[in-house]
Amino acid sequence: MGVDAIPLEPASADPGLLSEPEDALTALVGLVARDLESCNRTIVARMDSPVALIPQLAAHIVAAGGKRLRPLLTLAAARLCGYGDDGGMRHVDLAACVEFIHTATLLHDDVVDESALRRGLASANAVFGNKASVLVGDFLFARAFQLMVADGSLRVLGILSHAAATIAEGEVLQLATQNDLTTDEDRYLDVIKGKTAALFAAACRIGAVIRDRPAAEEDALATYGMALGMAFQLVDDALDYAADQAKLGKTVGDDFREGKVTLPVLVAYHAGDADEKIFWQRTIEASEQTDADLDRALSLMQRHDAIRATIARAATFARAAKHALAIFPPSPLRQALMDVADYTVHRGR
Repeated sequence: MGVDAIPLEPASADPGLLSEPEDALTALVGLVARDLESCNRTIVARMDSPVALIPQLAAHIVAAGGKRLRPLLTLAAARLCGYGDDGGMRHVDLAACVEFIHTATLLHDDVVDESALRRGLASANAVFGNKASVLVGDFLFARAFQLMVADGSLRVLGILSHAAATIAEGEVLQLATQNDLTTDEDRYLDVIKGKTAALFAAACRIGAVIRDRPAAEEDALATYGMALGMAFQLVDDALDYAADQAKLGKTVGDDFREGKVTLPVLVAYHAGDADEKIFWQRTIEASEQTDADLDRALSLMQRHDAIRATIARAATFARAAKHALAIFPPSPLRQALMDVADYTVHRGR
């Protein structure tokens, strides 16, 4: 599912048109609470190893919190398709698999980005070192593939292994676009499709696959997940410049300091005058930054409404995600998934 297959409204769409969700994640968790508890137990059991450092480091990043959004999507998608009513547990193990893939990428990303914080706590690489973080990330990837093999479905294995490869491609593409202001919006969207949205899409699609639902329902759930993941990452990129550190759970301005070319930067850069373009070229392309530069970057983004434009783009993806669920009959679960799309955008308000 490509980004260009998702119907989008103009980037100027007003995110204020979205209805305020009422604690959407809490509602979704409530609908799959037993499944989520089973998933958490599976995660803890599968993190275990006789090599003591592995469960210690894995527990550190798991203890840092996180909303378990990706495994929640697998559980909810499976239930939406009618799986689990007869006591089946494949969705639980596959949700744990999705979380292991995600956690492994977090461990690797923090090493690549030299991040000191993860969800407001010291990152695993800051506590245990880069080598241990990379190797435990590899261990979690291996655990994920063990769960896929145990599931026994070549189709599921194909979907999740393809997603894992796509995540790596997205991260490498982001590295290639770093410090490069010739990056356009389409290439930026390709980056976030790979590094974030692909796993969202796969997490949702496998919920239909294990219930043998028609291709139209599979595709609808994959489209929902892809669009939701795009919105999620767009808002994350906006929050890097718009949130306080306690709320964000990482150091505000990390993307700026690392020279990442995200949509807020692109909007401000292309709207700026000659002097402003020189500023962005110095700070992003040449990586020559002073202590005052982040404040100026924030000021330029405010001048050109870059954060609002980024949230507006996220809102178009959120609407596309909700639209994709129209194939399913109304239900509390469908409504909760639609509300999660709204929640994703409202995080940035």
